[in-house]
Formats: sequence, structure tokens, C-alpha cells
Amino acid sequence: MMGSSWDKYRTYLHGEEEKNTKWRFGGPPNYDVVNKLFEEGRTKEWAPGSLEEQVQTLVKNWEMEVFHKADITQYRSLDPDKYTFSLNGRKAITLEEKKKLGGGYNPLLQTSMPQELRAYDPNEETADSSHKIFTTTFPRGFALEILHVYSGPPVIVYKFRHWGFMEGPFKGHAPTSQKIEFFGISIFTLDEASKIVKVELFYDPAELLGGLLKGPAIDASAEDAVSSCPVLRNTG
Repeated sequence: MMGSSWDKYRTYLHGEEEKNTKWRFGGPPNYDVVNKLFEEGRTKEWAPGSLEEQVQTLVKNWEMEVFHKADITQYRSLDPDKYTFSLNGRKAITLEEKKKLGGGYNPLLQTSMPQELRAYDPNEETADSSHKIFTTTFPRGFALEILHVYSGPPVIVYKFRHWGFMEGPFKGHAPTSQKIEFFGISIFTLDEASKIVKVELFYDPAELLGGLLKGPAIDASAEDAVSSCPVLRNTG
């Protein structure tokens, strides 16, 4: 959903510097629902000002900006001229190359699996279609927590957990209401201005997609009816 309530976990979402932000989905995202999911389901609660809390804020700001800010020159968590992203040791890509992959969830779901075996094919999706798919599947959002920080800046290494409840359909599969979660390791390299210049992400996408295929097959028209709901469409 869109909105303007203050978000205590994402410092680059509101404030004077965000007044002219170009938002990908028409306005700033409202994270109230996923923040509730986060607070109810987290296993760690970091002290304000701690290294872990600072890393958590950085990661949530980064995730919010790359998904929701349309103009890369308005990113504040990273340097758009230097930034690269790599998944599971693949060749690092720039923001321009990331855009060519379709943006959204596509760079996070790159795969070498044969096309006919892909539960989700990033080659067939855009930033908008991937956003619609996953916000429909996870109407309460997909929460993120930092479990452990192994080293601080300028090279931050941390372990994370992502989770949500499959309360909407996914690619022709009915919702199961089950918790879907996965764990991973990420490395963020910062420059002298504390901007992210390199992200290396390591996790198993099958841990996400496997759980989404457990529901029985459903008619595509039923899935379209759910995904066209404006509330679900704007949840992120």
C-alpha cells in the first residue's frame, strides 16, 4: 500500500531529501504491514545504535530504494556510478545491466536451470510483473532480519533471514498460508562516503520457490482476480 506514515526502519523513505523522489509505483511505499510481520516474527532485536541495528537499517534502505525509487540518481544508500551486484558468485552486474534483466526480483532469481524447469523465469518477467507476482503471493510482505554481523564497514558480512506467509496464489498454485523462509549470507562493500559500491548475495532460490509450488493448481482467472486487487498490488 502507498502512504506517508513514518518508517522507523527505513531512514531514506521520508524527510526533506525525499520530497522530490520519483517513486516507481506512484508514491512512497507503506511498510506498516510488513513491519508488523517483522516485529512479530523476528528472532533478534538489536539495540539502537548497535552495529547490527545499523547494518539492518542499511540493508532495509538499500532494498527499499532498489525496488521503489525510479531514478537511480536519487539512491542514497549506494553510489549508482560504482555499484555492482552479484548473485551466488555470478558475474557482477551494474545498475544498467540490472535494469536489462528486468529489475525487481529478477536479479535475485537468476538461474541456470533449463527454461522448461523454471518455476519462475526471470527472462519472462519485468520489474512490474515480478512486483505484482510476489506482492500477491505475500500480501503481508516478505520480512527481513539480520541474524549476525561477522564484520563491520567498510566490508560488511552478515547473515540474514527472509520470511513471509503464502496467503496468495503463485504462478497457478493456490495459497497454502504456510510460512516461507530462507537464509543467506551477503557482503556489502562501502566506499569512503559510506555508500554501497558492491553487493554479493549468496542464498538458495529453491528455498523460496520450492515452498510456493506446494499448493494445488488453480485456474489462471482466479489468480488474476486476486492480483488485480489494488490493496495487494501496492503492498511492498
